[in-house]
Amino acid sequence: MKSINEPLGLVTTPGIGRWGQLLVGILCMAMVANLQYGWTLFVTPMNDKFHWGRAAIQIAFSIFVVSETWLVPLEGYLVDRFGPRLVLLIGGILVGISWVTNSMAQSLVVLYFAAAIGGIGAGAVYGTCVGNALKWFPDRRGLAAGLTAMGFGAGSALSIVPIAAMIKSSGYQTTFLYFGIGQGLVLFVLAFLLKRPNYDASDLPRVAASTPAVRARISGGDFTPRQMLMTPVFWVLYAMFVMMAVGGLMATAQLGPIAVDFHIADVPVSLLGLTLPALTFALSLDRILNGITRPVFGWISDQIGRENTMFVAFALEGLGIIMLSAFGRDPVAFVVLTGLVFFAWGEIYSLFPATCGDTYGSRFAAANAGLLYTAKGTAALLVPLTSVLAASGGWGSVFRLSAILNLSAAVMALVLLKPLRSRMRSRALQGGLGVFPADL
Repeated sequence: MKSINEPLGLVTTPGIGRWGQLLVGILCMAMVANLQYGWTLFVTPMNDKFHWGRAAIQIAFSIFVVSETWLVPLEGYLVDRFGPRLVLLIGGILVGISWVTNSMAQSLVVLYFAAAIGGIGAGAVYGTCVGNALKWFPDRRGLAAGLTAMGFGAGSALSIVPIAAMIKSSGYQTTFLYFGIGQGLVLFVLAFLLKRPNYDASDLPRVAASTPAVRARISGGDFTPRQMLMTPVFWVLYAMFVMMAVGGLMATAQLGPIAVDFHIADVPVSLLGLTLPALTFALSLDRILNGITRPVFGWISDQIGRENTMFVAFALEGLGIIMLSAFGRDPVAFVVLTGLVFFAWGEIYSLFPATCGDTYGSRFAAANAGLLYTAKGTAALLVPLTSVLAASGGWGSVFRLSAILNLSAAVMALVLLKPLRSRMRSRALQGGLGVFPADL
């Protein structure tokens, strides 16, 4: 017997329901968060042991992000075609292999190979969970994408302190080994709970236009990836995503080296009743805020519109980076301002997928969101250059560049993206919700 999950035309077999699916996706995302957000803790110990140089080690981070992002469209296609379970199973295995290989790496070549394997695995998990959330929640895409992305942003918060402690007590290689095996096993088990929704074809129009608020956001029709690539809205979104991702990825990869160069990494900071070294405190607080912001801004965008929310968030990050450049050498200011930067940055992983789903429909949501997500990989190619820029012009030059990109993206949200999406929506409504994308 089939049952209606909620009055949206979503037909599901008995199970954990769409909120249960969302929870599983969040947990899966938490299991791959350390591959990106915990990386900065390993850079200095690796350099101390092998003396490869920070810039050379950070190439591994770029390889990870590029392989994580650029294969997501293919992984999204497989999710759209075969469902999420198989893709997630493979992703979990690759995640485990990656960190186990890191624990044994004696050369940069092996480190780079492990980064590529980890990126493929993390991308499979990320693309599967975000795409599945967009499919299950056509009426609350901002909130659903935000909660799912929260798992990736805040998932490492609870493990930052244990990872840092284990690196100091047992070495970074043992830490890679134990956390790699644990995270991979959890993903393997959770994969058996995840599934895609089944839509009653007769209810699809009602799903797409279930409320006035939903109708006001959508552009109408289901675009294939090829059709999406032929629209100017996609390329504006892509450019904005790259501009926003550069600053955040720089902070993610370079936060440890920045704190060391500012001579505050191990300075005790007391806030919120806790006393921790400045870098450890910043990393823990940043992960929490970076996670919270995703559902918060996702929900806000469901209420006031995607572009309006983008303008506020992107401008806030730009201002936060300017302040970090000016006051970041103070340990307390460093902790607070990096928290502000991450709070204003993390929402890109809810706002962009939700906007993509609204504009291009649910049927190919995983593949379409995956194509847009490759913007993160494009931005990652620029991260090693920040080390070069910092060496020649100091971290201040890096901060200034990031702030300019953030503020420019904020303006683009209102000046370019909003009128373009409004035009698409108007043409779709003139032809009805059943228009074909090729007619737009």
